[in-house]
Amino acid sequence: MLSWFTNILSADMAIDLGTANTLVYLRGRGIVLNEPSVVAIEEFKGKKHVIAVGDEAKSMLGRTPGRILATRPLKDGVIADFKYAEEMIKHFIKKACSCTFSIVAMSTVIICVPSGSTAVEQKAIQEAAEAAGARRVWLIEEPKAAAIGAGLPVTEPMGSMVVDIGGGTTEVAVLSLGDIVFSKSIRVGGDKMDEEIVNYIQKNHNLRVGLDSAEKIKKAIGSACAPEDGEGRTMEIRGRDMINGVPKELLISERQIAESLAGPVTEIVDAVKRALENTAPELSADLVDRGIVLTGGSSWLSNLDLVLRNATGLPVSVAEDPLTCVVMGTGRVLEEFKRFKRVLTTVY
Repeated sequence: MLSWFTNILSADMAIDLGTANTLVYLRGRGIVLNEPSVVAIEEFKGKKHVIAVGDEAKSMLGRTPGRILATRPLKDGVIADFKYAEEMIKHFIKKACSCTFSIVAMSTVIICVPSGSTAVEQKAIQEAAEAAGARRVWLIEEPKAAAIGAGLPVTEPMGSMVVDIGGGTTEVAVLSLGDIVFSKSIRVGGDKMDEEIVNYIQKNHNLRVGLDSAEKIKKAIGSACAPEDGEGRTMEIRGRDMINGVPKELLISERQIAESLAGPVTEIVDAVKRALENTAPELSADLVDRGIVLTGGSSWLSNLDLVLRNATGLPVSVAEDPLTCVVMGTGRVLEEFKRFKRVLTTVY
């Protein structure tokens, strides 16, 4: 009982602060929170204040009156709006701990950052966590966390390759001996795919659908390549007719969605190829045996592993639970701090 109470008071946690979703892992308790990185802001008498965060705020996207704005304070994996990112982090920490009193002043927090983030962007994330009450803030690059969460031997003298496809960014990295040998971060992820679906449907069918609808379409019939025969899976979608402004339904196919996603998929493939071209021969030999592991929520895109396999000639597999790989890897670093301390980054 005393040990449990001490763990609660220390509230050491790992945070995957993602563009689309934020996941929180508490030491000794595992993942305790997984919610959208969305904040709803209301303006009243010239002043703005946060009225909802996470699931409640996401439900307001595209459905708010003029005085309320539902927004994402992170863009491409980094903080775009410091004030509301700080409010969001405070809310998630408090909710994760399920306490009303201030306990996080004693806590250590490890937060994931994109490998391509600048020192200024990393400092902004650190300061937001400290403002939320964290005593000590460590950062870990997302590819390292994803690889650890996927069970790859990142601390051993052998090459491992991970492709983490999140909401705002795709992180491609080759790792060995606890560090990144080569990495490539591109600002392409699930959000860009959703935008491409919206644009494609509007351009080819004069139908306007929202980003939430596009995400549902991607999950239902999205594919990284067109079916070999026919149109593949189909789905009935609804939106607003761009010509006469009235609601409209139409049937869309897997082939059409694959066409809409051709750009983002090509960018991901090109990033993987560039990483392989910059990998030392000895590590390349390891990758022939170990292959490439896909993590991140958007790695579930149908046939993406097949497209990468055909493009690289290497084995490609999707992690067992790709959506939680980053936070689980960060959580493992938290639990085995002495063993993995060298993979962390300190911002001064």
